[in-house]
Amino acid sequence: MWWYMDKKLITFVETIKTYYRQHKRVFAWRDVENPYYVFISEVMLQQTQTQRVVVKFEQFINAFPTINALAAASLADVLTVWQGLGYNRRAKFLHQAAQEIVRTHQGIIPRDLAALNALPGIGKATASSILAFAYNEPTVFIETNIRSVYIEFFFKDSTQVHDRDLEPLIRSTVDQENPRQWYYALMDYGVMLKKEHGNPSRKSKHHTTQSRFEGSDRQVRGSILRALTLVSLPRSVDVLREIVIHDIKREVGEVAFTTILEGLAAEEMVVIDAFGCVSLGGT
Repeated sequence: MWWYMDKKLITFVETIKTYYRQHKRVFAWRDVENPYYVFISEVMLQQTQTQRVVVKFEQFINAFPTINALAAASLADVLTVWQGLGYNRRAKFLHQAAQEIVRTHQGIIPRDLAALNALPGIGKATASSILAFAYNEPTVFIETNIRSVYIEFFFKDSTQVHDRDLEPLIRSTVDQENPRQWYYALMDYGVMLKKEHGNPSRKSKHHTTQSRFEGSDRQVRGSILRALTLVSLPRSVDVLREIVIHDIKREVGEVAFTTILEGLAAEEMVVIDAFGCVSLGGT
């Protein structure tokens, strides 16, 4: 049994590496000796397709070329550049994380899992991926493309596959000398699988389908923040609601709008003053 598994793992590794040698993708945040680039890209790639990140990453780096520049920027400036990536809380967390890194780590992206994990918006998986790609540390983490590859090879006839079933396989196959390239290879192979053979991650217990953006509360949230980045003065709730309705071209009821606005205020994305006027948080 163990001989069979060893042989299967060796074949698996060679298959992935052979594919990568022939079909590797090139991105501005890959194969760079700049941990800041990796840090930005890993946060951007949370819940966002790679091709959408490509253009925005370049714009973001041009606007904030260093961690110090990002930390010194206003939240309004960060959100303005972030527009189009969605899930705007990531931009706020990224801004806060940059400020924490400058304040606590002398502007150096931590090379420690616990320190990274403690930063706003950086969970264990993202912290592990930052260590692997920024510092070539042989960490173990799972994201959707990696999950697809291991399910396709080792759990093809299974359903409701749990990540804990994948972790030992990932741990035993990670390249100890060059984990960065190994994870690049896994991700590229996973992208190919999804394009040519469907999405193996649908067999995962952790698989979720992203909700429709058009007509969602996320669309309203994004429109609110976009409107507030365009002016420096607070907007009254009524005026802001009219701007959003015009922007998204659909009606948003007063109660629904107020609920969404209060949610943004609870997250400190916006501030509602005593006069009922709204401004961007963190400015």
